[in-house]
Amino acid sequence: MPSKKDTAIIRELAAQVSEIAALPIQEEKRRLWRKLNGLKPERPMVMIDQVCWNEMNIGDVLTLQCEGRECRNYERRMRMELFQWKHFPVDMVVEPFITVPKAVHDTGFGISVKEDVAVTDAHNDVRGHLYHNELATDDDLDKIKMPVITHDHAETERRMAFANELFGDTIELSPWSFVPYVGIWDPITTWMGAEALLMAIMDRPDFMHRVAAKLSNGYLSKLDQLEELGLLGDQQSTIHCTGAYTDELPAEGHNPEKPRTKDRWMFGLAQILGSVSPAMYDEFEITYAKPICQRFGLVYYGCCEPLHGKMDQVRKLPNVRKVSMSPWADQEIGAEEIAGDYVFSRKPNPALLAATHFDAEAVRKDLTETRDICAKHGCPLELIQKDISTVCYEPQRLIDWARIAMEVVQN
Repeated sequence: MPSKKDTAIIRELAAQVSEIAALPIQEEKRRLWRKLNGLKPERPMVMIDQVCWNEMNIGDVLTLQCEGRECRNYERRMRMELFQWKHFPVDMVVEPFITVPKAVHDTGFGISVKEDVAVTDAHNDVRGHLYHNELATDDDLDKIKMPVITHDHAETERRMAFANELFGDTIELSPWSFVPYVGIWDPITTWMGAEALLMAIMDRPDFMHRVAAKLSNGYLSKLDQLEELGLLGDQQSTIHCTGAYTDELPAEGHNPEKPRTKDRWMFGLAQILGSVSPAMYDEFEITYAKPICQRFGLVYYGCCEPLHGKMDQVRKLPNVRKVSMSPWADQEIGAEEIAGDYVFSRKPNPALLAATHFDAEAVRKDLTETRDICAKHGCPLELIQKDISTVCYEPQRLIDWARIAMEVVQN
């Protein structure tokens, strides 16, 4: 059981979260996200995620004070949420509950990543990775195993009992598992390395098709298991760093005790294939992602890969609602291809936050250009500032970016 000191700290933070969650603005933000996700936006929406939290500790407010490991995990989450709400909330929603993770175990695909890691800032969890090729021969295909999902009910009950003791009646507790991200090529990149993977697609295409098929089938098996065990996550507030609120989910026949994939959003991506031709993208990604996307109610597709010029292929994926337009995308082409059919999910370049000097006017120009291009082509727009590796230990940069972004979308 938690100590009295830890309990007092957690309940004070939870009371603050609960008070903020009760503000009318939270439901207004949910409404705006539902309008955007229904492709009938009232204005562009803005989110900030994947923050370099090691650089954000203004006034020591992020320093953890709890002693117990489990308590510190809850404390960290609430301190970051409260900090973000105070300094750069943009269109985030503070929910009136705390999620308690269920004890779900996934055996994975059986391959352990072997890599060399480069570190430039020991306090930052952003690292450079040089992956070793674990799929060098045809025989290595046997290393890929089918994932097995299990649920430790006793441990889940223990976690809920601990959380109830810790939080008391300060805030609602919500047992939470997860909706898996089911990108095929990101895991393969960590098993092979980028260069070896791209060379193998050219030199050993049959082998790479077998690898992709194994992963696609493995994900489908995992989804079956999660549905059967009733472990697909509930209370889906976000999808890939964006608001997930929608009037279209859950689907008809939803049972909260046993949610289905079609009741949920998922997100997929194929970042390593950003440089291949549209035909190869179709052959190696769309073929294997299509049966996975078919399972879900709505899909967020893409991440850092530039998807302009590949929308004919993306359109073959069922249930896609949002399409990522990364810093490397040609926005004009992407917006023309998307038109009003999907949410144009723009990832503004985080390099503007990491320059030697922060240029507020460059930020405004960048965001205004995106807004105007999307308006020209009738694209519902969200601005998602993410992958923030550094702000050069100047948190004010992110605060200013948030202010400018909200001015741009509200004008």
